[in-house]
Amino acid sequence: MKKISYLLIFIFLFSCTSNTIFEKPKDLIPKDTMSLLIQEMMIASSSRFVKNKNFEKKINYMPLVYNRFKIDSIRFQSSNLYYMSKIDEYKEILIDAKINLENQKKYFNETKKREDSLRKNSKQKMKDLKKKHLSLDSLSDDNNSKLNF
Repeated sequence: MKKISYLLIFIFLFSCTSNTIFEKPKDLIPKDTMSLLIQEMMIASSSRFVKNKNFEKKINYMPLVYNRFKIDSIRFQSSNLYYMSKIDEYKEILIDAKINLENQKKYFNETKKREDSLRKNSKQKMKDLKKKHLSLDSLSDDNNSKLNF
């Protein structure tokens, strides 16, 4: 009985480990394109909850991503499944996409900060010009009133 239980446990353990690597699809998306695609899909999925220019929410932008890369969802699924079976390659793709997203975020934050500082600077200049203009108006009013008397 012990031998049978050991044999069943041994078979169970080896049957649980999966070394399944799927067959390479004919229309496999290259790694660099897959990284860009995943990056765009992350942006599209997160922008679903942000209002667009028309103040609309919950819009599915995935078809736009597929159109941009000229692929369909089935091709993406087969390529994604293939890369997921090769964990090391898939990890590289995801890390590359994450780094690119972080770089984009950094760039847009710097741009926003620069635009905000320019806007703040221009507002300050406008305030200064108004004060100067008001002070000049008050001086000219004082001069005109002195000339009239």
